[in-house]
Order: sequence, then C-alpha cells, then structure tokens
Amino acid sequence: MSNQPADVQGYLNTHDQLQEAIKGLDATQLKWKETPEKWSVTEVLTHLADHNIVVSFRIRDILADTKATLPAFSQDLWVSGQQGNQGDASDVLALFKALLVYNSLLFGRLSEADWGKSGINFKGDAVSVAAAVEGFTNHVQRHIGQIGRIKEAYSKI
Repeated sequence: MSNQPADVQGYLNTHDQLQEAIKGLDATQLKWKETPEKWSVTEVLTHLADHNIVVSFRIRDILADTKATLPAFSQDLWVSGQQGNQGDASDVLALFKALLVYNSLLFGRLSEADWGKSGINFKGDAVSVAAAVEGFTNHVQRHIGQIGRIKEAYSKI
C-alpha cells in the first residue's frame, strides 16, 4: 500500500489512535458532557463513525462518476438524532474499524488514475479520492485533540 497517493496506513491507524485516546475511561467518563451543548467522548466517536460512513459514500460516488454533488451532513443533528450518547463506545469503534478495513480493501484495488478522480463537494470545491482519505484522517486527528480536551475538563470536576 506504500505506493498509493493517499496515506492509507495513516487512515488505518486512526482506530488505534482513538483506542489509545479513550484508554482507561470508564462508562461515566465516556458519556460525560461539560455542558449540554458540547459532545461527550462517546458522541465524538459517534460523529467520527458517521463521518467515515459519509466519506465512504463520497469516495464511492466519485469512483462511480455520478456527477452528483457530494453530500454534506449536519453533524450535530446526526449525533443528537441517533441519541449518540446512549450508544456504547466499543460498538461505535467496532463499526469505525470495520469501515476502515473495508475501505482499505477498496483502496488496494484503485489505480493511480482512480485516486485522482474527483467530485464536487457542497461548497463547490473539487475533492479527489486521495484528498477525501487525507481529509478524513486529518479530521480524526482534530477530534483526538477534542477528546483530550474533554478528558482534561472532566479531570477538573
């Protein structure tokens, strides 16, 4: 996988990084919210699973060359609408990992030309398959930082 235009290994490593970020947290800590408007750790994980679903769809839509505008999603409404904080972090991470593995199998079949295919996002910007993978990986990194901030806030109560 090292000759692929996107960092597939970095993409796959996001699961382990999330596991490490939540290591040692109990059920109360995973569901704790600093304020009602802010997300818990479980809700952050739920959002990342949702985002992986959406990115997976976007990548497949680009590869299918449908010419449809790549979909956006309302992250806060998705998390609250599915009552994300009532879920179990381990279940969310199991889905997250399954999507990573499934997508990596797809990535292994892509040609260099496939990686360069692009679609137009809801902002009107062209997004390639490689950029979608890199963007998702970077997005996870930002949310790992958010998990760290939630843990820090919890430690002060």
